[in-house]
Amino acid sequence: MKTVRLPETRIHTEKVTRSEKWLGYLAGPAGALLLNAVLASYLNVYYTDVLKLTGVWGGAFLTVFPIVSKIIDAVTNVIMGQIIDRTRTKEGKARPWILLSAMLLPITGILLFLVPEAGETVQVIWVMLSYNLFYSIAFTIYNMSHTLMVPLSTRNTTERGGLSVFNNISAVMISGIIVALLFPMLVLPMLGADKSAWIKAMSVVTILVLPLTLLEYFFTKERVTAESDAQGETQKRSIREQLSVVLHDKYWVLIMVYYFVYTIGCCLKNSSLVYYCNYVLGTYNDGVTQTMVSVIGGIPMGISIFAVWPLAKRFGKRNLTAAGFVLYAIGGIVCCLAPGNMAVVLVGQFIKNIGGLPCAYVFAALLADVLDHIEWKSHFRCDGISTSVYNVMTTICYGLGSGIFNFSLAKAGYQAPEFIAATGETIGYAQNAATQWILTFFFVGLEIITAVILILLLSKLDVEKHIDREQAEIKKRKEGDL
Repeated sequence: MKTVRLPETRIHTEKVTRSEKWLGYLAGPAGALLLNAVLASYLNVYYTDVLKLTGVWGGAFLTVFPIVSKIIDAVTNVIMGQIIDRTRTKEGKARPWILLSAMLLPITGILLFLVPEAGETVQVIWVMLSYNLFYSIAFTIYNMSHTLMVPLSTRNTTERGGLSVFNNISAVMISGIIVALLFPMLVLPMLGADKSAWIKAMSVVTILVLPLTLLEYFFTKERVTAESDAQGETQKRSIREQLSVVLHDKYWVLIMVYYFVYTIGCCLKNSSLVYYCNYVLGTYNDGVTQTMVSVIGGIPMGISIFAVWPLAKRFGKRNLTAAGFVLYAIGGIVCCLAPGNMAVVLVGQFIKNIGGLPCAYVFAALLADVLDHIEWKSHFRCDGISTSVYNVMTTICYGLGSGIFNFSLAKAGYQAPEFIAATGETIGYAQNAATQWILTFFFVGLEIITAVILILLLSKLDVEKHIDREQAEIKKRKEGDL
């Protein structure tokens, strides 16, 4: 493949630098992850409450459309994984695609909200096209590349663990503070069901993506890719061969099943958050309920950021994560005791989020260990196909989550709020008992079940037991090829 000349990285050292951590892995991903977090939390609200698509085709549209779109997205994830594996530039194989996504994400992101005031058919077509332009193309390009940055950054497990923490601070803290706190407290009450207000607010969010994603490109480095290129290695393994390797590795299968179970639970919970706060725990867009749930539940995510990795090094990433899910389940049980009582729910959310800390911050490092283990066993890396499957499962979970949630709303008889243009007010209606039960189960009940399943899966995921020896053998093997 012809070498493409790209802007050079600002990182030139063999060891991970401070600027790399703060700019490349903390600030850089914040733009794209913020946009994705906003969409994950509120795009469905825009579809149901502003565009009022819940009843289209008897409720079938918002049930089937997300699932079909995510199937398309899954296919593009596989294709993108192979493209990344076959990319050869001086700037690496994943980073060049981050550069391209910096331009695609803002454009396709705002198109999601610029649905024309037209007939139902026109709106449905626009929603389908804009959704797939963003998720199946723009975000797939970014997310596939971004996911590989920690595994490709370095083989040093300590440095890699540190980068994993910084990487997840962006997802958990930066997007969490804005999406979970500022949006429900300040933004949503102003937006209501006013379409023009939504478009203005989302324009601001999408504008932030370009400069921040450029930071991620310029302040990251693929040391593992450079190491392989120096050995003259080329990735020409077929998809079948790579799949055969990963599917016959128990650690790879375990971590992928683990990720699927965790993600489907999170997707359904995130889909129900706004509705649960509006119709079960509080009142419509009161600016307080969702903020309180996010503040009290999210405090552990802030105060324990830098405590997670030292604990993971002492007790093991797998062990700490499994212990966390015990608290995760306990917190969910507390919430279920009185799902309409603010004090009880806040206590439960606080406990649950303490339990969720290890999973949130060390997963990328645990995945990197599995990928190194596969390289040790098979003598070649399976980054692209692994990231493809990883992101395929993410897309399937979001599709299934949205479809199941919207189907449940339609069948339960959800009633969308009304925007009164003359007064600029939005009126939210009280929901029936069936709708309230659905919202409660998805927000506080389902994750108790997923926590138990995850603990069982993690009990078998002991990849850390031999990783130091395996990495040493990989290093000797490569030194012997010099």
